[in-house]
Amino acid sequence: MWDRLSTHLSAGMKALLAARTWLTVILLPGYAPELNPVEGLWSHLKRSLANLAARTLNDRETVLRSRLKALQYRHDILDGFLAGTGLALDRP
Repeated sequence: MWDRLSTHLSAGMKALLAARTWLTVILLPGYAPELNPVEGLWSHLKRSLANLAARTLNDRETVLRSRLKALQYRHDILDGFLAGTGLALDRP
């Protein structure tokens, strides 16, 4: 599932997808937090970085990367992003 980011709709991406008949892409509306668990992740990160006074863009990137890395071990939070959409993840 993809949002409508311009790179997702580009001619190059369409050609790449056409070459992979096994891949199905579902385009979401432009902004649909109720359908896209990643929106919950970005919202969570934005709240946690709201008061960060980074000196440089690199400093901010370092903090963002470390927070993303820490989240990968917080399955309860990640599951909450999915639960917030009402969608289910079918595990093999």
